Amino acid sequence: MQSQRHLVLSERIASKWLRVHCALILFFLIAPILAIVPLSFNTGSYFSYPMQGFSLHWYAKALGSSDWQRAFLNSIGIGAASTVLATCLGTLAALGLSRANFPFRAVIMPLLISPMIIPIVVVAAGFYLVFAPLGLVNSYVGVVLAHAALGTPFVVITVTASLLSFDQSLIRAASGLGATPWIAFRRVTLPLIAPAVATGSVFAFATSFDEVIVILFIGGPDQRTVPRQMWSGIRDSIDPSILAVATMLILFAVALFTSINWLRGRSAAAALPAS
Repeated sequence: MQSQRHLVLSERIASKWLRVHCALILFFLIAPILAIVPLSFNTGSYFSYPMQGFSLHWYAKALGSSDWQRAFLNSIGIGAASTVLATCLGTLAALGLSRANFPFRAVIMPLLISPMIIPIVVVAAGFYLVFAPLGLVNSYVGVVLAHAALGTPFVVITVTASLLSFDQSLIRAASGLGATPWIAFRRVTLPLIAPAVATGSVFAFATSFDEVIVILFIGGPDQRTVPRQMWSGIRDSIDPSILAVATMLILFAVALFTSINWLRGRSAAAALPAS
């Protein structure tokens, strides 16, 4: 009896220590990011503590600037277009790779996810060498294609993981009832894997919205996105309006990953067998 009490006490101590340890790790990771948030409300023109006062001046300057407005519109437009393309290509690739008799799957899968593994500078240089002879450098089409290539691996991974638990007998049943492959996909497969597809598309959009290296290689002045505008601002003239934009991006990222967690919950609920 006493040994059981000691065991329960030791488990409680270990659980509390694990929570404290995780909290310290999270603070270590998040503190440098959160440190810039108060400075975005500073009345001063320097990145330094203590703050001189509280003001929304830098938010008004960022939101009222034509350069930042154009950058936001470019990021949203390029991100939306590349996400649609990446979602379509990634879903089709996952459907093919999920088949048991798909040839050369062990070779094709690493090639599809290689943009996630290869250093982004190498990927950007490769895009430039391929797009330059085709006239796609300094064009929206080239940037959208490049960002779609970067986002496709996220869609492939999430959809493939969802298809691993997919009951293929549902497709055979739909075919037996006279459904064409397209009807079976649209009415049977797609509704069940929709949360995974949506999760992959959110990751693809976040990848496009956050990308800066590729846009430096193949983007022109007209394709300047928010990360590119921040890069130029830090290099040329630093002012706290960049911190205001960074704070808004932090809130945007929190909203994105909150939606991802919600979609994961939907995906897990869809995977459970009906009672």
